[in-house]
Amino acid sequence: MVLVEFAMFPTDKGESVSKYVSQVIDIIDKSGLNYKLTPMGTIIEGNWNEVFGLISQCFEVLEPQCNRIYSVIKVDYRKGDESRMQKKVEKIETLLNREIKHS
Repeated sequence: MVLVEFAMFPTDKGESVSKYVSQVIDIIDKSGLNYKLTPMGTIIEGNWNEVFGLISQCFEVLEPQCNRIYSVIKVDYRKGDESRMQKKVEKIETLLNREIKHS
């Protein structure tokens, strides 16, 4: 199972790029993979090929429209099929013995 946090957006379209980011999020949302949108990127969970195939689809939707695309990708791979996105937060809450803000 892989957790990937990534951001992808054009750098040649001015100050506001939400028109392009929304196209990327639409692809992610329709993928069926577990994800969490944050103000600075998106976290996606799945197997390696699914997640990186999805990231490729995101690039492919932007590439015809943009001359320059910036992307940051962080990867955490761990063998197994167990979902870790929520479990990582729950583990910290257990260690702190309280709920933390994570939405």
